[in-house]
Amino acid sequence: MEWDWEFVFKILPGLGRGVLITIQATIIGTVIAMVVGLFFAILRRSTNRWISRPVGFFVDFVRGTPLLVQLYFLFYILPDIGILLPPLLAGVIGLGLHYGTYTAEVYRAGIDNVPRGQWEAAKAANLNAYQTWRHVIIPQAVPPMMPALANYFVAMFKETPLLAAITVLELMNEARSAANFYYRYLEPMTLVGVFFLVISVPSVVLLRWLEKRFGKVE
Repeated sequence: MEWDWEFVFKILPGLGRGVLITIQATIIGTVIAMVVGLFFAILRRSTNRWISRPVGFFVDFVRGTPLLVQLYFLFYILPDIGILLPPLLAGVIGLGLHYGTYTAEVYRAGIDNVPRGQWEAAKAANLNAYQTWRHVIIPQAVPPMMPALANYFVAMFKETPLLAAITVLELMNEARSAANFYYRYLEPMTLVGVFFLVISVPSVVLLRWLEKRFGKVE
């Protein structure tokens, strides 16, 4: 089978729309994962076991089940109890929650690395819990975590083809639709690889910079 440039230009607009949805899902999913992960990490440190244990169980449960199963649950099972989510919304929630449980462990490690003296100093300064987290702990815990958090961003981007399973028209689904419609797979699948490569390489370069910039914070 020979490469057909005319076919490439015909399917490029659809693939372009798929790329935008892929990027959108990755960015929104990352924001959700960062916020949810920090929330989980803080709740797991609660001295109230009725809070820390259920949160810990939920985090372990999500980490222990495949993302694809979670996406199916959000999109196909929740409507049975009256919760109907649009495909993209279900996708970004699934990505965010799934990776939020992983970022929670990153946050936990970063928080644990904050010297105990900082907690004691905040208490001596009569700071409340919110002020301690906002002004003392999080600013010191986050910088060393940046490389690991960025790594999950790249991993999430590579997982977006799973959203095709819940009818999200991201890059892979657009390519597969074009390939099945025209019975040509060489160009669509090659372009998918090219698009992922073009976006992944700058992301990896950014990750390496973050590792150099923050990876050796003392």
